[in-house]
Amino acid sequence: GGCRAPLPAWWGLLRGLLLAVLAAVSCQGNSVERKIYIPLNKTAPCVRLLNATHQIGCQSSISGDTGVIHVVEKEEDLNWVLADGPHPPYMILLDGNLFNRRVMLQLKGTSRVSGLAVAIAKPSPPQGFSPGLKCPNDGFGVYSKDYGPQFAHCNKTVWNPVGSGLSYEDFDFPIFLLEDANETQVIKQCYQDHNVPRDGSGPEYPLCAMQLFSHMHAVTSTVTCMRRSSLQSTFSINPEVVCDPLLDYNVWSTLQPINSSGKVDPEKEVIIVATRIDSHSFFWNIAPGAESAVSSFVTHLAAAEALHKVSDVHLLQRNIMFTFFQGETFDYIGSSRMVYDMEKDKFPLRLDNIHSFVELNQVALRNDSILWMHTDPVSRMNESVEVQVRNLLHILSNSSMGASVTLQEAGYSQPLPPSSFQRFLRVRHIPGVVLTDHKTAFQNRYYQSMYDTPENIRMQYPEGLSPEETLEYVTDTAKSLAEVATVVARALYRLAGGANNTSAIQADPKTVSRMLYGFLIKMNNSWFQSIIKPDIKGILGDVPQHYVAVSSPVNTTYLVQYVLANLTGTVVNLTKEECLNPEKTPSSEKEMYEYAWVQGSLDPNSTSRVPYCVRSTVHLSKALSPAFELRQWGSTEYSTWTESRWKEIRARIFLVASKELEIITLVVGIAILIFSLLATYFINAKADVLFSIPRDPGAVAY
Repeated sequence: GGCRAPLPAWWGLLRGLLLAVLAAVSCQGNSVERKIYIPLNKTAPCVRLLNATHQIGCQSSISGDTGVIHVVEKEEDLNWVLADGPHPPYMILLDGNLFNRRVMLQLKGTSRVSGLAVAIAKPSPPQGFSPGLKCPNDGFGVYSKDYGPQFAHCNKTVWNPVGSGLSYEDFDFPIFLLEDANETQVIKQCYQDHNVPRDGSGPEYPLCAMQLFSHMHAVTSTVTCMRRSSLQSTFSINPEVVCDPLLDYNVWSTLQPINSSGKVDPEKEVIIVATRIDSHSFFWNIAPGAESAVSSFVTHLAAAEALHKVSDVHLLQRNIMFTFFQGETFDYIGSSRMVYDMEKDKFPLRLDNIHSFVELNQVALRNDSILWMHTDPVSRMNESVEVQVRNLLHILSNSSMGASVTLQEAGYSQPLPPSSFQRFLRVRHIPGVVLTDHKTAFQNRYYQSMYDTPENIRMQYPEGLSPEETLEYVTDTAKSLAEVATVVARALYRLAGGANNTSAIQADPKTVSRMLYGFLIKMNNSWFQSIIKPDIKGILGDVPQHYVAVSSPVNTTYLVQYVLANLTGTVVNLTKEECLNPEKTPSSEKEMYEYAWVQGSLDPNSTSRVPYCVRSTVHLSKALSPAFELRQWGSTEYSTWTESRWKEIRARIFLVASKELEIITLVVGIAILIFSLLATYFINAKADVLFSIPRDPGAVAY
């Protein structure tokens, strides 16, 4: 008699229905979110970088920043954001032509702005745009109060007069670049439909809003963030690292093979040819670097190929080392590390082995086909250095005779432009020359910016070409850079002691074309696919970027490594097993060469590739600033740049209701919740009455 009667079948059915509804709601959560928000997938954020003394870049609050969208296409539109608009804070969709220091400092000084989305200007701003410094890498080159003080801090020549220094400001709101014109149009349409001011008064709700997430974990400086990360690593089981040093690898190879694990004979002289392979812009991983990096390292690669084809290179009195420095944009990370390694005997070459230094800087924007030869006036005061520099200039000038490139000396009183050579001069007076397309200030009006694109170096293709035809098409830019490579290769041959006629030394414009296409337009092309290892084919993204980053090696480093191996190496008849384990083959000379098993081209009659083994003298060496090796995070001698970590980077737009409607909705929701709780309580309390089963009147109780 004390047992409760079983519940009716319909009660179980009701409970099952409720569970099904709850499951469906949880499964449909994502689709509900998709109905509320429109994600912006093609964006690039401005992130936080830090050095020994400062933090630069941008960040959002920990939960992201939200604001009502206002489109700013001319400066007068800013008045609405800064003063008149009744719905602050605002998220500004800024026309790329207005993305300059003057406008940005106005926005930086107000609480009425919660973030910024920048639309790329097309065509590029005609007046130029460089968010870099007027004096790049100032303080980390050779000139200082102790060495050529008259040249320090760009006192003699301002190299980048267009530089606004915008990349080196610190913004406390998020700034994103909109890479897709279609997404920019979606935002503008949302603004037109909901946010356009009517007759000078504010628009009515609902309004179109944007939310940007880019919260950064590191603050203050490299010293602070590295100390925090170090403490976490020491005392925490699950350490939370807040920043990472910018690092990667330098790529280097030699004309005559050397023992990479040993030391070069002190008597053996080596000529170093150098370029940088990285660039930068205001936005993370947006670094096309057409003129600032690609034009020079492509020319360098073409010169290396031309020299390797010369029949008597093995007889040359001096060796030539082809060096590609990574991280140079950030206070000479790669070159300072190589110099440090040479000083500490951690590199096959010593500083004593260096005969001379030739550096290719920006070379694509020449006026009247003139290439300028820059030297260091301070070291040339030493008589023996002056004699060697004069010889170097003479050989370079003679090598340009008969070519469509003319080499001229920039002038004895002119200092060196920002260059890797300066890091070598800091420790030793080495005869050297830096080749550029500018006598004084840069020709490049888009230095370290998102507009340093193929168009900036006048790369043009006919309409209607397929990707394969575009890859093979020889542009005027390619012909021009091949001429420079030819002159450099001939000069290097003479410098190394070559006595034969140099007219046969010729860089291949077709190779230069392929490289320009691969490094500037599309990495994922048939040539790059054929020359890399099968296990790294995932690095071939579409649009190439040349930012040094914190995970290494980056795509650019890998590709420079394999392009150099392809152009200067030899195909050897080894099986895959022998190629991957050359130490097992007695004749491999493993300490002299590197071996790579590469994918090869597609077999014309099938979809499979024909792989092969390449033997070359191409090596990688660490490009991590010595400051981190020495744990001197506040160093003024070496680069101290780090990149903050973050949890998520994303952007989205949605419609936002008025505050009044939000409050009413909240109050009504709370009221319904309270009513539901009370109803549930009373139903539960009276369940035995409400859900009891009436007794059968015919039943008899005993």
